Amino acid sequence: MGMKCLVGFILWTIVSTGVVWAQEPQKPLTLEESIKIALERNLVLHSAQEGVVGSEFRRRAAMTDFLAKWTGQYSYTRLHETPSTTSVHADISGTSVKLTPIRVETGTANNYSLSTSISQPLFAGGSIWANYRLETLGVDLSKANVETVRRDIVLQVRVRYFTILRAEKFLFVAQQQVKQFEAQLEVTRAFFEVGIVPKNDVLQAEVRLANARQALIRAANDVATAKASFNILLRTDINEPLSVVDILGYKASDLRFEDCLEEALRLRPEIRGAELSVGQAKEAVKIARSAFFPTVSLSWNYSRFGDEPWVDGTKFRDPWSWNILGLATFTLGDWGKVAYRVGESKVKVTQAEDSRTQLIDSITLEVKNDYLNMLVAEKSVGVAEKAIEQAEENLRMNEERYKYQVATQTDVLDAVTLLAQVRVNYYGALSDFNVAKAQLERSMGRMYP
Repeated sequence: MGMKCLVGFILWTIVSTGVVWAQEPQKPLTLEESIKIALERNLVLHSAQEGVVGSEFRRRAAMTDFLAKWTGQYSYTRLHETPSTTSVHADISGTSVKLTPIRVETGTANNYSLSTSISQPLFAGGSIWANYRLETLGVDLSKANVETVRRDIVLQVRVRYFTILRAEKFLFVAQQQVKQFEAQLEVTRAFFEVGIVPKNDVLQAEVRLANARQALIRAANDVATAKASFNILLRTDINEPLSVVDILGYKASDLRFEDCLEEALRLRPEIRGAELSVGQAKEAVKIARSAFFPTVSLSWNYSRFGDEPWVDGTKFRDPWSWNILGLATFTLGDWGKVAYRVGESKVKVTQAEDSRTQLIDSITLEVKNDYLNMLVAEKSVGVAEKAIEQAEENLRMNEERYKYQVATQTDVLDAVTLLAQVRVNYYGALSDFNVAKAQLERSMGRMYP
């Protein structure tokens, strides 16, 4: 009986704990957590990281060109007949001569051979080292591409995070507007019932309320759309319940354009990638120019021969032999073609340098635009914040005046609409400021401050 009670208590504890876990609300995501999740799951970043692995394999493959190459070969040849030669034997007897042909074998019909060689390049006009340098720069270029992708993902997360907050604030404004129109409708109906205002005022309040409810539906849909987009970015189920920590605020920025530009030119991985591309183009020139020089190599060759598979020699030939060969190869007739290829490679260096310059100009303009956008958004926040106080006071005064029939129904409804619009402008300005700041920090090359 005691054991049954104990088991029952344990089961009750598990079930009750499970109920508590099921009812526990989901913890809102912070911006930092969202960025971490996106970086862990993003497929574009994963592909870029795999590109680094592929580049590293190419670098290691280029490194093997410095090493000696071993080759081996085993062959079997079957001749249609045994090699032989025929000589004539002269048998002189008295005055007569008798010639007798004699067939002498000089080889075997079955021929097995095993050969191996080791070749070490000594000089290739600098092409081996230049190719290795080119692939090493390719690894660094792939890493720079990874950093570019990481910064792009961080920016996407920040923008969509603030898009959710913006949509939620707009939903809050729409809810407040509906409540204010509902309250105004109640006041208007009360005035109509006692004959203070005409039926038209009630109808007007009902129409404004219906429009506000339509706006509320659209605002709720915008929130759902923003959250679905954020779920896709985080690679979670599109219908996954989601909430984020409200960080939609304003803090004055002390950034100067000159400092922003200096940081961008120092930190942007795209510029680093452009410089690496120039370096690769210069190494390609060296590779093309190497064809002007001879290639020098040293090889050691060993071979075995026999008329049996285990190549133990024959009665006509020793089973093995070896030699050391030093080889210098010149190609004189292709110097014209080589010169043209060198010229083409130099043109690509110039193109890469031009692309780097254009990229720097583009980044400079990007930083300038993002900096100006942030300043505009920053000023808009201050203007909208003051406008909210004025719109709230305007609504309060019109409601008071309407109670004493000094103001009309339209004055109150317009004041409610104006307050809602001012709040939308304020939250929109806050969102624009945070997004503009995020875009500026991205153009400066920052990950996340």
